[in-house]
Amino acid sequence: MSSWLGGLGSGLGQSLGQVGGSLASLTGQISNFTKDMLMEGTEEVEAELPNARREEIEAIHSVLRSENERLKKLCTDLEEKHEASELQIKQQSTSYRNQLQQKEVEISHLKARQIALQDQLQKLQSAAQPVHLGAGSVPATTASPSFGYGMSHHASAFHGDDMDFGDIIWSQQEINRLSNEVSRLESEVGHWRHIAQTSQAQGTHISDQNEICKLQNTVKELKQNLSQEIDDHQHEMSVLQNAHQQKLTEISRRHREELSDYEERIEELENLLQQDGAGIGVTDHTKIHEMQKTIQVLQTEKGECTKKMEELEDRIKDINEKLSSVESERNILRREQELLNVEKRQIVEECERLKLECSKPYVMNQSDTVTEKERILQSTSMEGEVLRLQQALTDAENEIVRLSSLNQDNNLTEENLKLKKYIQVLEKEKLLLGQEKEEFQISLLKLNSEFEVVKSTTTRDTNLDSELKDLRLTLEAKEQELIQSITEKEMLITELEELDKQNQEATKHMILMKDQLSKKQNEEEHIISKLKQDLDDEKKRVCQLEDDKMNIIKEFDIQNEKLIQSEMVLNNMHSTQQKLEGKLEDLVNQLNKSQNNNLSIQKENDQLKELIKQNEEELSRVKNELTQSLKQNSNSNFKDDLLKEREAEVRNLKQNLSEMEELNENLKKLGFDLKMENEKLVLVCEDIRHQLEESIASNNQISLEKNTIVEALRMEKEHLETKLCKAEKRLLEEANKYEQTIGELSNARNLNSSALQLEHEHLIKLNQEKDFEISELKKNIEQKDSHNKETKEILSSSLEEQKQLAQLIKEKEIFIEKLKGRSLELQEELDKCNQALRKNEILQQTMEEKDRSLACMKEENNHLKEELERLREQQSRTAPVAEPKTLDIIMELESEVSQLNIVKGDLEEEIKHHQKTIEDQNQSKMQLLQSLQEQKKEMDEFKYQHEQMNATHTQLFLEKDEEIRNLQKTIEQVRTQLNEERQGIQTESSDIFVETKVQSLNIENGSEKHDLSKAETEKLVKGIKERELEIKLLNEKNISLTKQIDQLSKDEVGKLTQIIQQKDLEIQALHARISSASYTQDVVYLQQQVQAFAIEREKVLAVLSEKTRENSHLKTEYHKMMDIVAAREADLTKLQDENKKLSIRFESSGQDMFRETVQNLSRIIREKDIEIDALRQKCQTLLTVLQTSNTGNEVGGVNSNQFEELLQERDKLKQQVKKMEEWKQQVMTTVQNMQHESAQLQEELHQLQAQVLVDSDNNSKLQVDYTGLIQSYEQNETKLKNFGQELAQVQHSIGQLCNTKDLLLGKLDIISPQLSSGTSLALQTPETLGAVKSDILNESSKLCQQELEELRKSLQEKDATIRTLQENNHRLSDSIAATSELERKEHEQTDSEVKQLKEKQDVLQKLLKEKDLLIKAKSDQLLSLNENFTSKVNENELLRQAVTNLKERILILEMDIRKLKEENEKIVETSRGKQTEYQALQETNMKFSMMLREREFECQAMKEKALAFEQLLKEKEQGKTGELNQLLNAVKSMQEKTAMFQQERDQVMLALKQKQMENSALQNEVQHLRDKELRLNQELERLRNHLLESEDSYTREALAAEDRETNLRKKVTVLEEKLVSSSNAMENASLQASLQVESLQEQLNAVSTQRDETAHQLSVSQEQVKQYALSLANLQMVLEHFQQEEKAMYSAELEKQNRLVGEWKKKAENLEGKLVSLQEHLDEANAALDSASRLTEQLDLKEEQIEELKKQNELRQEMLDDVQKKLMNLVNSTEGKVDKVLMRNLFTGHFHTPKNKRHEVLRLMGSILGVKKEEMEQLFIEDQGGVTRWMSGWFGGGSKSVPNTPLRPNQQSMLNSSFSELFVKFLETESHPSVPPPKLSVHDMKPLDSPGRTKLATNIPQNFKDTAESRTSRRPDANPFLAPRSAAVPLINPAGLGSGGPGHLLLKPIADVLPTFTPLPVLPDNSAGVVLKDLLKQ
Repeated sequence: MSSWLGGLGSGLGQSLGQVGGSLASLTGQISNFTKDMLMEGTEEVEAELPNARREEIEAIHSVLRSENERLKKLCTDLEEKHEASELQIKQQSTSYRNQLQQKEVEISHLKARQIALQDQLQKLQSAAQPVHLGAGSVPATTASPSFGYGMSHHASAFHGDDMDFGDIIWSQQEINRLSNEVSRLESEVGHWRHIAQTSQAQGTHISDQNEICKLQNTVKELKQNLSQEIDDHQHEMSVLQNAHQQKLTEISRRHREELSDYEERIEELENLLQQDGAGIGVTDHTKIHEMQKTIQVLQTEKGECTKKMEELEDRIKDINEKLSSVESERNILRREQELLNVEKRQIVEECERLKLECSKPYVMNQSDTVTEKERILQSTSMEGEVLRLQQALTDAENEIVRLSSLNQDNNLTEENLKLKKYIQVLEKEKLLLGQEKEEFQISLLKLNSEFEVVKSTTTRDTNLDSELKDLRLTLEAKEQELIQSITEKEMLITELEELDKQNQEATKHMILMKDQLSKKQNEEEHIISKLKQDLDDEKKRVCQLEDDKMNIIKEFDIQNEKLIQSEMVLNNMHSTQQKLEGKLEDLVNQLNKSQNNNLSIQKENDQLKELIKQNEEELSRVKNELTQSLKQNSNSNFKDDLLKEREAEVRNLKQNLSEMEELNENLKKLGFDLKMENEKLVLVCEDIRHQLEESIASNNQISLEKNTIVEALRMEKEHLETKLCKAEKRLLEEANKYEQTIGELSNARNLNSSALQLEHEHLIKLNQEKDFEISELKKNIEQKDSHNKETKEILSSSLEEQKQLAQLIKEKEIFIEKLKGRSLELQEELDKCNQALRKNEILQQTMEEKDRSLACMKEENNHLKEELERLREQQSRTAPVAEPKTLDIIMELESEVSQLNIVKGDLEEEIKHHQKTIEDQNQSKMQLLQSLQEQKKEMDEFKYQHEQMNATHTQLFLEKDEEIRNLQKTIEQVRTQLNEERQGIQTESSDIFVETKVQSLNIENGSEKHDLSKAETEKLVKGIKERELEIKLLNEKNISLTKQIDQLSKDEVGKLTQIIQQKDLEIQALHARISSASYTQDVVYLQQQVQAFAIEREKVLAVLSEKTRENSHLKTEYHKMMDIVAAREADLTKLQDENKKLSIRFESSGQDMFRETVQNLSRIIREKDIEIDALRQKCQTLLTVLQTSNTGNEVGGVNSNQFEELLQERDKLKQQVKKMEEWKQQVMTTVQNMQHESAQLQEELHQLQAQVLVDSDNNSKLQVDYTGLIQSYEQNETKLKNFGQELAQVQHSIGQLCNTKDLLLGKLDIISPQLSSGTSLALQTPETLGAVKSDILNESSKLCQQELEELRKSLQEKDATIRTLQENNHRLSDSIAATSELERKEHEQTDSEVKQLKEKQDVLQKLLKEKDLLIKAKSDQLLSLNENFTSKVNENELLRQAVTNLKERILILEMDIRKLKEENEKIVETSRGKQTEYQALQETNMKFSMMLREREFECQAMKEKALAFEQLLKEKEQGKTGELNQLLNAVKSMQEKTAMFQQERDQVMLALKQKQMENSALQNEVQHLRDKELRLNQELERLRNHLLESEDSYTREALAAEDRETNLRKKVTVLEEKLVSSSNAMENASLQASLQVESLQEQLNAVSTQRDETAHQLSVSQEQVKQYALSLANLQMVLEHFQQEEKAMYSAELEKQNRLVGEWKKKAENLEGKLVSLQEHLDEANAALDSASRLTEQLDLKEEQIEELKKQNELRQEMLDDVQKKLMNLVNSTEGKVDKVLMRNLFTGHFHTPKNKRHEVLRLMGSILGVKKEEMEQLFIEDQGGVTRWMSGWFGGGSKSVPNTPLRPNQQSMLNSSFSELFVKFLETESHPSVPPPKLSVHDMKPLDSPGRTKLATNIPQNFKDTAESRTSRRPDANPFLAPRSAAVPLINPAGLGSGGPGHLLLKPIADVLPTFTPLPVLPDNSAGVVLKDLLKQ
């Protein structure tokens, strides 16, 4: 048995884990112990039963076997669960592998991020260089935040199979540490950002190399500190784990010891049973029944124990699930740590690089003073940073120490609380059990007597047997309770002894304190003064608390108002939703229109493309013609004209093309904008719908939370009241003890009594403070636990979201990369085409230059030919006198001419070569155009495929939408089913908040029917949430894109236009300067060049716009593809992060576009500058040529001066352009900073709103607590008053007792003299008698004898009376003594009562003080808690912001990398162009050098000629003056030419120097690019190494997981072996039981002979019953212990539920924040909604009025029914009668009507009286006169009963109408109520100026009164057709002023529900007017 018990208990403990091990083992012990007791009971019963009961025992045995089989089934179930857990472990391993793959993807992202950061560095450097060149300002240092974050704790994924609470605590500590680290890093990031921004704004702060070294040293020190901290944390972790293992070993050892104790006890009981069995006689029927009852009781207990076992197993499963979730969270956190480490390293490297690169230019440019200042500034900032980091580290260490101490304090405080509660419960139960004990003793005696009577009278009576059994059961129960009371009494005695010991120690301590008090008396006086000050402060605090209470109440009212406002906002949202739906329909129509427009535009585009092709063909044809014309050496003027015409045509065509392209682009933009707006509005609509649903759900949640909060507060209130009662009892006991000690001390020392009292109060205060501190610490611990759990949940959710996102991103990126590859290929082809076009343009320029040079050469040739002809003429003239010198000169000139002819031939050959190159280029151009056309065709094909894809996706969307609708229907059905089942299943409020865990538990418990429906519902809910998120994200993207497009279009286009305008102005100025009458050809040429440049500029702009359009088109395609993929996928969290990334990418791409456009513009500007320089140089060359051609003119000097001025102006303009560019950059930086600041401010706003909501919740909680405390305080005050009343009563009773005492003493004094007088009389009597005798003897001797006898008799009587009096006296004295003693006792009792009351008073005063202190402590706690909560909220928000900022940074850096690559390619292209230009310049330079040499040679020749001419002049002065003059002129012209050549040489040299400088700059850039490539390669290698390391770690983790799986399998095999052994043990036990049954049957035969010894056996059995009772008491103790544990578990669960409530509150706060944001977004709509709300209020009022009117209508309908009945009776009675009143009115009215219409009145009277028509006509013939004023009296108010109504304009034509109509109207007015009804509808409301409104408004109340009076008092003359009716039944209800119409109720009943309150027109069938018309017709 013992082995079986031990095996089963240990097996259960090992299988269920260490967390629930102790519980499972204890429950196993209880169940096994109960089984053993049952087995022993069965053995005893079998020993004592007769043969007749054998069958019953066998039945019980079969029941036990069935239970054994059930236990075996349980074992098999446990095995199956173990297998299921193994499967779960496998699934977890697969999930971990998936996570590893995701992490690899994240590593690739990090690589991309690294590349982006490097590109950003390069960009910063490139930005720094132009700033140095321009203004000398220094760019800002953008030091990236150095993350000093690292973790060296690389633990395995499974931290051992024995997961326990130690690991959970460790994970919580780790989470706290991580949060601290993250907050620290965020502060660092903020600091670095601040530094970067300040440096960008000022541009003067410079970091020195020494400071960089210092920063590096500090970073290294921080890294070392981090590593040390991590080592310390690991050490603490190991210590905690060791301590936990030690605790587990101690628990297991105790468990084994208890098992051994139980086994020994069982063996002793078995021995006792065997001993008793030897001497047992025959048992009775009663005993058998008792044993059966005990067996039944034990079986029920066994069933309860099995149920508890099952409950504990369920709990253990929950704990295991929680542990697995904690493990997964921990692993995820470790991976995040690794990722952060990688990021930290990268950022540190980048930091160092940035510092090095930034420090080099700064050191060069700035002076020493500035560096010293900035050193001081940065050193201070670095010291502050170091201090911050150290503080963060110390905070982290303190938190770790505190958490470790708190874990220990938790256990101690919980144990103390449990002990205190248990002691109090025992004290209460002790009193009850003492009373019950006495009752039970009496009942025992009675039962014993009854039992003896029953034995003697009826031995075989079954009824008495059953009664005996009941009585025995009650006896056993009472005995058990007695035993419990005895044990509790012993416990209390021990506790009292301990308290006495403590009391003695306290007395000793007080005696010791006596000596010290004399010394400390002076110090205590100071302390007393301080305490008085503290008391005053505390009073002030109480006042402050009262003020706070009032503020809290006000805030609560404000919150209620906010709730009402939120409800109003909901109504507004409904109305806005309807409006937006209408807008949506309009936008859909607009979309259709825009699509049609797009189709038409595309057609036009195709047509334009065809035109472009035709134009290009014409261009090529024109160029071919030009080349042919160049070959033919025809007349130059004719060719020039043709060329000009062709060029003009080409320009016109290009302009037309550009205009068409611009139109096309504008149309495309319009279509795209329309589509985007439509998508935005659709998304806004869906957003509003979702927000409505969320707000409704949040309202429901808030209501639920309020209910739960109210219940929780009630529970807390009750708990506090119980605690107060307990504390009062405890304080009373302590006060008694302390007062005893105080009494002793006061006897010992009267002088120092005041000091002792103060010390005593100080000790009490210290105790109270300790208690308060303990309670505060407990509360802090609970709050920290809740915060940790919340952070865990948040982290787990975020990690799951990241996992899902990583998987989705993989799939997306593959698709995106394909598209990118395609787009890159197309872009490369386009770039090639552009390069070819540029080359062609360059060649064209070179051709034009050559043509110009040819023209110049031709002109020079012409000049030389002319000079040669002149010289020849001169020679011919001077031929006869020619000498050998002149012949030499002629020969030289001829040689020069021949040389010039050779040069001319060379130039012609060069021209032919260039023409060939031009033809080749034209052919290449044609090829490129063909390739472009092919690419366009491919693009069209791609567009067609894309459209097909869109169509298929739209079909898929429609199918998905249909599926979603079907699923929503199924969801609603399932929800209804679930709600019905939940109402049946769930009873606790906590189950409402459980979602997935409860579902899993329900599935395990047996609710497997609804698995499918739940899964479907979850999927559908996820799908719906995904759709909502997609809509929101698309909205945000659209808004951001529109903003970026607006900014780009405004800023960049404006700047471009300004720059281009400046350049155009410069060109125009140059043209104006150059333009003159003599230079027409040059001017025309320059104009042509300007036009060509303008066309080129337009081309560049068109290319730019095409690029931007292509980019936007690609973006839209990307959006569409992303949306399609997101619609297919079903993960909500993935889409969130992905869309965040996409939004960041779009922002960065927008910035890239901006930068690219700026760079392109800068390049265009540079090219324009170069072109202007070239133009100026050409202009100068032309001027030189013109000067050479026109020697006599002095205009050339003026033009050169003008060109110098132009050069100066150009330099000035360049400087201005540079300044403008710098200003533009500054503006861009400021705008970006403003954007960041606005985002931060918005985030702070949201945080503040959340804090306000949290504070309001806390305030409400505080208010509730405060009210509870106030109530308890008032209760205590009432108790104090009651105690005071009791004291007064006691004092009064003491006074009465004193009075009674005085009275008794007075009586005693009175009684004592009376007795003394009685004795004196008795003594005097014999003396007097003796005297009488002597006299009588002397007188007569006879009488003496008689008298003597009489006297003797009287003496005897007197003696008897004396004796009786003495006896009475003795009795009185005894009674007096007794009364005196009683009085003394009563006096002592009263004294003790007085003392007790005084003690109670003191205790209550102390309690009051304690309550005040409690209130203060609670307020301080609440303040601290509020601060902690706000700090936690801020930390969470900062963490979220940090995560989002990091993601944004990553994406920005990736986009920067792409930009830099594109810039590199562009730079390479520009460098190639520069090289070609450089080569061309070198060639031109060589040509110029050749020309210079030739010119110098010519100059020398001319000098020689001049000398020769001088000699000739000297020789021939007389006849050759003309020739000399000519020669001098020639010399002068040659000198001028030489001067011009020198100027040209200087200019060429300057240009060469400039080109050399540019080449050197380009070489530097190329070297920089090469360095960047090397760095990128190094980083690639490093990332590859990191990948290899990660793969190695992955393989290691996989191997560790496989090892764990093998260990688990081994454990499973061990468990199976243990189960087999336990089953064998059970079989052995069953065999033993069968053997015992056989032995018992043998013993029963012997027992039948021993029935005489029943009495002895009964006594023995009673002792055994006592033993059983003891064992049952032990079991009950254990069960109570378990119940306490269960209570603790339930409390923990309640705490969890409270935390869940807190989470729900947070969600509600988030929803409120969303509502706030919605309100901000819908400010414009709110104005309309406010008016709508007013209308709704009016409608509500009107609806209420409608309801009131309905009620009135019902009443009136009832009235009408009664009146109609009466009318019918009246009609029946008065059919042949005529109304006197009617006839009177008709008669009087006849005289008031005009004479024209009196005969109609008479006819009416005749028809009423029954006169025939013929008689009436005769009467009319006889007399046609009448009395005036009939109609006016009738209709103008003739009858007094009708009230005057004001005439409307339509009533003025009454007199002209017929009499019958007037009569009918008169009767209708008679029948209407006097007061018109109020018109309540909005449409019928009249302005105040309308006719009848003012009068009615003023007259309504009086009219109403008049009508009310007239209805009751006046005669019934309102209607001439009605008989008089009673006043008791009014036809019109006075209250019903607002009835449904003006018609009389008797005419027609009005319907209940009317849309408006306008008067109803009565139908013609039922109206009274028709009846009257019929009467008139008669």
